[in-house]
Amino acid sequence: MTDRTPLRDDLSAHTRAPVLTPGSDGYGAECGGYQLLDPHTPTTVLAATRAEDVRAAVSLAATRGVPFAVQATGHGRVAPTTGLLISTRRMTGVRVDPAARTAWVEAGATWRHVVEAAAPHGLAPLSGSFPGVGAVSYTLGGGLGLLARRYGLASDHVRRFDVVTPDGRARQVTEHREPELFWALRGGGGHVGVVTGMEIGLVPVTHVYGGSLLFDVEQAPDVLHAWRRWTSDLPDELTSAVTVLTYPDLPELPDPLRGRPVAHVRVVHCGKADEGRALVEPLRAIGPVIGDTLAQRSYLDTGAVFDEPEQPHPYLGDNVVVRDLDPQALAGLTKAAGPSAPVLTVVGLRHLGGAIAEAPRGASAVGHRDGAYLVSVLSPVEDSERERVRGLHDAALGLFAGAALGRWLNFTFRALNPAEIRSAFAPGDYERLRRITDEIDPGGLLHTGHGGVSGE
Repeated sequence: MTDRTPLRDDLSAHTRAPVLTPGSDGYGAECGGYQLLDPHTPTTVLAATRAEDVRAAVSLAATRGVPFAVQATGHGRVAPTTGLLISTRRMTGVRVDPAARTAWVEAGATWRHVVEAAAPHGLAPLSGSFPGVGAVSYTLGGGLGLLARRYGLASDHVRRFDVVTPDGRARQVTEHREPELFWALRGGGGHVGVVTGMEIGLVPVTHVYGGSLLFDVEQAPDVLHAWRRWTSDLPDELTSAVTVLTYPDLPELPDPLRGRPVAHVRVVHCGKADEGRALVEPLRAIGPVIGDTLAQRSYLDTGAVFDEPEQPHPYLGDNVVVRDLDPQALAGLTKAAGPSAPVLTVVGLRHLGGAIAEAPRGASAVGHRDGAYLVSVLSPVEDSERERVRGLHDAALGLFAGAALGRWLNFTFRALNPAEIRSAFAPGDYERLRRITDEIDPGGLLHTGHGGVSGE
């Protein structure tokens, strides 16, 4: 076959996977995902079912000079492609080796798949707050999860990646084989290839003490500062976060939430339940508790801690990692999520430190491991509201400029320019990622969600 052969025909000849084009049944579903803003509009979609499909697709794209992107669940998509889309959502296999405490995870598996496979063996992955997120894509961005202060990031526990680089080569990447790629894939955002599977370490966790406490912000206006004071002296076994939003005044919502600004303090403690209960008790002094889901729960049930929406929707979000939290900035952040906010805005704080900061410096591409907190903003958005929402987010995060270290890739839900991408990495690491990317993908064919780190 020649380059004049339609790409769909070449793909059909070299793979067993479904090949879709605009107008094909299932094309829209394959291009969609959880993020409904700026969907992919590719000329061709390969619905991969195995690693060989991915290798064949990347090889054909490289031969033809066709830009391509990869998508599993579509949570973090921020920049659509019009070229070739490789969909991995059918590749959901998980194999657990209980003796080695490892799992092999295919490209499209979600954390729910991994948690359910590991739990019968008394093990758990370093999964995130939402079980429906793709495990591989989450890990490529670092992976700040429910057990992070005790066990570190998801990327810290990767043993091996199987990856197809933009030249069409299938590679096994480990710390000792392809060490530069291993470094870049652990936290660099996936700019150097399409991961078809990864081997990860699991941890011996079956249950946690976790859930949330809800406070009406009008009755507890100091809730963010009180939470910050509480986190100043916690053991690593406790990972916590807090979010604030004003609920719409809808009849289907419970009365304590309707039209009110509410703070959700989230807690995951992976030690003994009575110890977790005692550590959380001081939080109840913040103000009247209007909701309480704290309980000893199976790790299978940890999605209930954050209880995030399953329904796909359009949204924008941004974040900043900070050294500390100024009380005045926290007051401004609370106001940004209050009833006077012109659009619905969810503000959040996540407690860092512990094992996150203890990893050897330079062991992976993850930046700002010395940060104390992550500050995030997120809003559901329609296309006409983009600029206004961006301005509101910039203003909210600008409150923390004096203590800012940079961004965290996993919590950035918008396209970034090169300077903004640089802010996600330690000094020198951005240039190192650029060198690796330019060497492995000189034509800039791999279209990544955050705009890539190539010299273009």
